[in-house]
Amino acid sequence: MNKKTNHKTWKDQLHGIIYEADTPIGKIFDVVLLILIVLSIVFVMLESVKGLHDSLYTFLYYGEWVITVFFTFEYIARIITIKKPSKYVFSFYGIIDLLSTLPLYLSFFITGTSALLAVRALRLLRVFRILKISRYIGESNRLAKAIRDSGAKILVFLFAVIVLCIIMGTVMYLVEGEQSGFRSIPLSVYWCIVTMTTVGYGDIAPVTPLGQLIAAMIMVVGYGIIAVPTGIVSAEYASGQKPKKINLNTQVCSNCHTSDHKDGAKFCHKCGEDLHNE
Repeated sequence: MNKKTNHKTWKDQLHGIIYEADTPIGKIFDVVLLILIVLSIVFVMLESVKGLHDSLYTFLYYGEWVITVFFTFEYIARIITIKKPSKYVFSFYGIIDLLSTLPLYLSFFITGTSALLAVRALRLLRVFRILKISRYIGESNRLAKAIRDSGAKILVFLFAVIVLCIIMGTVMYLVEGEQSGFRSIPLSVYWCIVTMTTVGYGDIAPVTPLGQLIAAMIMVVGYGIIAVPTGIVSAEYASGQKPKKINLNTQVCSNCHTSDHKDGAKFCHKCGEDLHNE
């Protein structure tokens, strides 16, 4: 009869450091990781600035490589510390971690790809895990549901706006004409969309009194149009049932890579794997 032992292998210990922020060493690891991500983004931004001292560019270059090597080992460690690597590799964070590591290596073959390291900003989403803001994930799910439920209404509304822009663009084409810059109906529709959304590039503008009056009306209507989708989503959000608040921790199952376990959970709620609690 085999007795279960509390002894943790090096993979279990490494898994606890990398994937969990409930332990002191896990928190330190995640904080260091976030600092390196921020530094990496700052390095990429500074490299695009012209006129800096050559020594600074050299420092930024080697700094990026040091951080990239660290991220490479971290990515490999995340793979080898779980029993089903594909669960991490094809997860959202797994794909982001890979995309944030490859650009500098690709720069050996394709020039300019190092600028893509800015994708590392997405890795800052891990701050939610560190601060345990995932406790309020129910609210984000509620908002996402409200947006999905509002989809049909918003599409009907946008269709009506497009029809209105086509009609008003055609009217402005007839009123202003080519001499005022409204050289075609599609160009006039473009002007109407820019005006109605209150962007106002100014590349085309009406010059006749009637055209300016119509433009003023479109601008006023535009303010109301902007508020409608917000009102639709807000109504759906308010009418939706508020989900129950669930206490979550930061533990990630080493077998199926499932997270969002309840505080104090000893086993994965999906596959039953031991979460290595003491």
